[in-house]
Amino acid sequence: MKLALFDLDHTLIPFDSGMAWTRFLVARGVLPANAETVYLGYCQQYVDGTLDIRELHRASVAPLASFGMARLRQWAAEFEAEMAPHVPDQMRALVKKHQDEGHLCAIVTATTRFIAEPFGRVFGVADVLATRSLVVDDTLDGGIDGDPCFGVHKLMHVNQWLALHGTRLEALEQSWFYSDSTSDLPLLEAVSDPVAVAPDQRLRAHALKAGWPILERS
Repeated sequence: MKLALFDLDHTLIPFDSGMAWTRFLVARGVLPANAETVYLGYCQQYVDGTLDIRELHRASVAPLASFGMARLRQWAAEFEAEMAPHVPDQMRALVKKHQDEGHLCAIVTATTRFIAEPFGRVFGVADVLATRSLVVDDTLDGGIDGDPCFGVHKLMHVNQWLALHGTRLEALEQSWFYSDSTSDLPLLEAVSDPVAVAPDQRLRAHALKAGWPILERS
């Protein structure tokens, strides 16, 4: 079996899906006009190390806690249609190449699952490993269900998913992981063929030192 894994934000798509989702909801009047600024503030705190991923997740989903999951699924379908034209042809072709070669494919992202799944449908990738929001009484609780799909936990999520297929990452014939971020090093170093995609400065330096291929955006 051969496997191809893809990070989402700034890898398959050249933007932050959480920000795109925020703008989508602002445009519909679901969130206030300052929601983008608030979201950026949370992201900056996260980058600065003063806000962990669980706190970032809670802050991001808190404004949606009053809506049921049926409404969120409806918005997600509309979001999918709006995002489809913004997906780069280069990355569509990359995913399709792996699919055409019969490789098992999955998107592996720290993004909240209900935001990431629309992009999975756009790319035709059925398996989306993402951070799961805790749902209580058909509404978002604000917490994370289990471990976030981030850092070393991405590797854990991948192996749990592969176990459903009766295998583990190290047992595969060949495996690829495409990512832009240093935070994905645990999974990048676990596959046979890591690929840095328009990488951040630290990942670029690591990739060059390790001899990993670097895929630039066309």
